[in-house]
Amino acid sequence: MELVLALAIGALVASGVWLLLRPRSFQVIVGLALLGYAVNLFIVAMGRVGPAPPVLPGPGVGDPAAHADPTTQALVLTAIVIGFATTALFLVVLLAARGVSGTDHVDGEEPGATPPAAPAEGERR
Repeated sequence: MELVLALAIGALVASGVWLLLRPRSFQVIVGLALLGYAVNLFIVAMGRVGPAPPVLPGPGVGDPAAHADPTTQALVLTAIVIGFATTALFLVVLLAARGVSGTDHVDGEEPGATPPAAPAEGERR
């Protein structure tokens, strides 16, 4: 099970980094989201102490060292909510930038497009 979890985290990180290096803004945003999911999965995996469920099955006080740590679960839940909010904000900024520049390219220019001509002397742009 640990191997599957490690492979899933590695695949999310690799995909996220690859998308971060792409020239389109939407791909960069998806890459950031994938990296956030990988970090959340890693934190949840590290917060697990043993195979026991995070509840006490019977009456009385059990051994708290044998159960999952609820702090990591609360932190990841908070990180998920913040990640959704920032992704929504990034998408709104992306749409506004695309409306202004006419492209969703990271540097604002399409590759292979001709640059605008320089204004003649004394002419305003």
